[in-house]
Order: sequence, then structure tokens, then C-alpha cells
Amino acid sequence: MTATGLRRFREPRQPDVTRCEMCGEPLGEEHGHVVDVESRALLCTCRACRLLFTHDVGARHRAMPDRYLHAPSFRLTEADWEELQIPVRMAFFFHNSTLGRTVALYPSPAGATESLLPTETWERVLAANPALAVVQPDVEALLVDRRPGGGSACHLVPISACYELVGLVRLHWKGFDGGREAWEAIDGFFAELRRRSRVVPDPDPGGKTPDLGGEGGATGPRGESPDLGAEAPATGADGETPAADSEGEDDGR
Repeated sequence: MTATGLRRFREPRQPDVTRCEMCGEPLGEEHGHVVDVESRALLCTCRACRLLFTHDVGARHRAMPDRYLHAPSFRLTEADWEELQIPVRMAFFFHNSTLGRTVALYPSPAGATESLLPTETWERVLAANPALAVVQPDVEALLVDRRPGGGSACHLVPISACYELVGLVRLHWKGFDGGREAWEAIDGFFAELRRRSRVVPDPDPGGKTPDLGGEGGATGPRGESPDLGAEAPATGADGETPAADSEGEDDGR
């Protein structure tokens, strides 16, 4: 056996570390992400690699923004929600460039489940909320929460945050209504989103749309790279990457 081979037994094994999936550099607990638009994979990246893809709109790889916005007065009527055909209280919407359309998904015990989206209804909802038209395709999403007390809130977030929510539901959901533990985790998730987000002001009476460009807020979820397919869930909080079913259970309250 060579000296190199013997060295493997003499030297202590290095602990596993998260590395940049593009250059191999070790990553800290806080790090950036890049989306592979074609495969919908989310790659953990160092700052240098992430910066290479911050302006490549239309390219295969896109840097994940870290912008968090909160629209507490999101305009969404009961009729609109019924027409959107979302069977639960939470859903997220993003434009998939590969498919050429907006995709609607909601968290369920089976993972992220796609709901067929009526295009005309969604365009009407966006027209009623022009400040949120700044959402970037493929890498950002509008996460809508129909509050139990009435009304809707919307968060513009990195799409990875939506899959973090999917992971929480998959990990904690029990029985038909989810159970107390699941809803405490969900409520805590939305409380953290509100804490890190800039608030979207109500529409200007003169018709001006507020400037919400740029990136702000904290970075997205940390850890392993989840699959971001239209029907694939994120890595759960337990570290597993479950397979999503095309149809999930009704997990609304």
C-alpha cells in the first residue's frame, strides 16, 4: 500500500461540509443559491458563483434573489379564490419559463401539489395588485395565505422559501387537519416571513406603483439542494427529499 493510501487511516476524517455545487468551495451556514431553470434544481453556491448569474435573464442558471416583501392588504376576493381552484388556504405561484406559464402549487402531506391555474383569473388578481408585478420568473414566487379570520396576505419570496413551507407541512402534518404541531410550525413560518419582509404599501391613489426593486431581507433556507420541479417537493426539515404526488390531500384548515 502506498504512503498516500496509509495516510487515509492515520489522519482523522474531516466532517462533512456543504460545498458550492459549482466550484467545490466550502460554504458557511448562510450561503446563496442558483436555480437550474431547465431541471428546476436548486444549487447551493458560494457568493462568487452566485454573482455570475445575477443578471442572466433567460439563461439556464439564475441566481436566487433574497428579496422578501409582504403585502398584508392583498386584493383577492372569495370568488377569485374559488375560481383559482386551490383546495387549501395556502398556495404559491411562479412563472415557469420552460413551460411558458404560471404554475400554482400548494403544500400537502404528499409534497408540493400542482393545481391547474385558470390564466384569466390569475391575470385579474395580478392586475388588482400591480405592486407585486415585480416578481421574477423562475426564482421568485407569490405565496398567498388565506387567513382563517378572513382576508388574504401575500408574500413575494425566493421560491426556495415556498419549498421550506412544503417541507414543514410534510414533516409535521398528522391526520386530516394537520394537528397542533403542524399549525404551530406553519404559523411560525409566516411570522418569520413577516419579520424579515418589507411591507408593500397600499396602491397610490394617483396610480403610481411603489418601487420594490432590488433585493432585501435574509437569505433563503439552508442545507441540501431540493428539487424545484412543478410537481416536486422541497427537502423537508428532516433532510429527506420526498417524491411529490400529482394530487395531494386536502390540507386546509
